[in-house]
Amino acid sequence: MTTMTDDKTRYRPEPSVLTALKSPRILTREVLAGLVVALALIPEAISFSIIAGVDPKVGLFSSFIMAVTIAFVGGRPAMITAATGAIALVIAPVAREYGMDYFIATVLLAGVLQIVLAVLGVAKLMRFIPRSVMVGFVNALAILIFMAQVPELVGVPWMVYPLVAVGLAIMVLMPKITKVIPAPLVSIVLVTAAVVVFAINVPAVGDKGELPRSLPELFIPNVPLTWETLTIIAPYALATALVGLMESLMTAKLVDDVTDTHSNKTREGWGQGVANIASGFFGGMGGCAMIGQTMINVKASGARTRISTFLAGVFLLILIVVLGDVVAIIPMAALVAVMIMVSVGTFDWHSIKPSTLKRMPKSETAVMVITVAVVVATHNLAIGVIVGVFVAAIMFVRRVAHLVDVTREVTERDGAQVAHYTVEGQLLFASSNDLTTMFEYATDPERVVIDLSKSHVWDASTVAALDAIQTKYEHHGKTVEFFGMNDYTTAFHARLTGGLGNGH
Repeated sequence: MTTMTDDKTRYRPEPSVLTALKSPRILTREVLAGLVVALALIPEAISFSIIAGVDPKVGLFSSFIMAVTIAFVGGRPAMITAATGAIALVIAPVAREYGMDYFIATVLLAGVLQIVLAVLGVAKLMRFIPRSVMVGFVNALAILIFMAQVPELVGVPWMVYPLVAVGLAIMVLMPKITKVIPAPLVSIVLVTAAVVVFAINVPAVGDKGELPRSLPELFIPNVPLTWETLTIIAPYALATALVGLMESLMTAKLVDDVTDTHSNKTREGWGQGVANIASGFFGGMGGCAMIGQTMINVKASGARTRISTFLAGVFLLILIVVLGDVVAIIPMAALVAVMIMVSVGTFDWHSIKPSTLKRMPKSETAVMVITVAVVVATHNLAIGVIVGVFVAAIMFVRRVAHLVDVTREVTERDGAQVAHYTVEGQLLFASSNDLTTMFEYATDPERVVIDLSKSHVWDASTVAALDAIQTKYEHHGKTVEFFGMNDYTTAFHARLTGGLGNGH
């Protein structure tokens, strides 16, 4: 059993915030990573606001408040939480049909539900997500990140293409020279400088929508506290809470894998809820962990502490309120290049190598492909993961169903013939349904022995099947004896046998 001290040690981040503050090298990396993430957040927050049907400042303020809040309450250091497309898609109908007050009330209720779900232990359900679904989730995400950049590359001035190419080249070559300054930041600065110096006319961040000039203000939604209000917002709030938790916990697991560290998923769950509530009270649209920005922070920039998350929020506010005019001139080409690199870095290329596909069971590859297909088709990561887990469960049950083997041998004992059956494999509803068909009731001698020492009984369906076998033999006037059950099977069988109907 893990003690509390073990958990503290297990979840202790390396390097810690204190270590980072004492080391100029680590601190510089964290500060610059936060700046890159802030720059990448701006166009996304604006476009997600448009998807949700609200003013651009709603997404921008939401991203600032959520990033700063999660830096203190989250369970996964260096993970970025802000306004996201998945949440925008789920919550958009509320703004469209009921207005801003109901929209904010939905965000607040979603936050409360996330805290409740986290306390109830929903994070522990993460262990039921198979690796093939996780790989599918990551690959689908990489495709979605790339697809989100396509509109920025269609019907634009031709100069956008060389600028994106230059940005990509800088990010590929820069880490080979130095990793002190994050390559995405250098790319954004140099591409922007080129556009300004040569007066190149290409789409910029400012074209996405007007940036706010003031700080966020407290916002209390003006909705009647009635049952009717709850019936309107509850379904959207629950969907928002579940999508947000799923995306955040999957992202946390992904960062765990990238950094080889553990994180406290339950704390991350309620932390997301707290961040959504904070976002709602300042008129924000709510959100969850952002995989693209988190990958920029952790993989491209090498950040590891809460400092980068906190500063991403702070820089975002400074950039939009104080330096709005400067940010507005950053060409979209520079940010598209960063997101394309993130997409390439996120995709699990190993999973589609011919050698991997040859070794991997076909069922696992099918689960991965189905997860990717559903996510790309629906643009909803949560639906893709649920379908992926469901398909993986069916594949597993099918595989287990064929793992039961029954062998028969007739021997002579004390001058009488005995039919000796050996049952091998895991016995559960999928495999035990066929079990009753594997015995020769009519032709067997009067004494039958069934050896279960190489099998394990998992559910009531199997006990019912064993009862049915015994009943069928008794109908033929034959005695049947089960032996070799392990302790669990013996106790389970003894508790349920005879109490599951007449055995037919």
